[in-house]
Amino acid sequence: MKKDDRTFLPQTSDIEAVYQKAKYRKNFYEAMRSTIFMFIVVAAFAVLVAVLFLPILRIYGKSMNGTVNSGNVVVSMKTNKFKTGDVVSFYYNNNILVKRVIAKSGDWVDIDKKGNVYVNQKKIKEPYLSSKAYGKTNIKLPYQVPEDRIFVMGDNRSVSIDSRNKSVGSVANEQIVGRLVFKIWPLSDIGLVK
Repeated sequence: MKKDDRTFLPQTSDIEAVYQKAKYRKNFYEAMRSTIFMFIVVAAFAVLVAVLFLPILRIYGKSMNGTVNSGNVVVSMKTNKFKTGDVVSFYYNNNILVKRVIAKSGDWVDIDKKGNVYVNQKKIKEPYLSSKAYGKTNIKLPYQVPEDRIFVMGDNRSVSIDSRNKSVGSVANEQIVGRLVFKIWPLSDIGLVK
């Protein structure tokens, strides 16, 4: 038998190196799969929370200028409990509108020609307005808010189409998306919606 005819047997260190490399590759793929799965679960949970409890909305239009402007991105909270002055979003003709709660069911709303708003014969304080206006009003005043509805108005009263107009009217509970709570975009406007 010649010296060259012998079969080559790997050294123990070579076998161990190949084993360690295979083990590392297996652990790496398991860690990647686990990480990707965790990202999918977290993303699905975030989408579920956003859809069910905290819808995120992008603002279009000028009816709430000063409070929320066109292009702002806001977080709203699902609820049907509001107080006067809350900013709410609701469905109207396959769109989502954003307005401010002025009165709740059973309240009487009246507006004078200068744009002053009265609820149950008391003038309400509106520090969020930059200017008052009678606006596009075609309802009969004083107006009593029907049961399970809210009366809403935009902060930019001269251009806002809201509960003062029969085309929108008072808003039913089923239409409500939620109460706006926080502005998240642009970063310069980040903060609570007041």
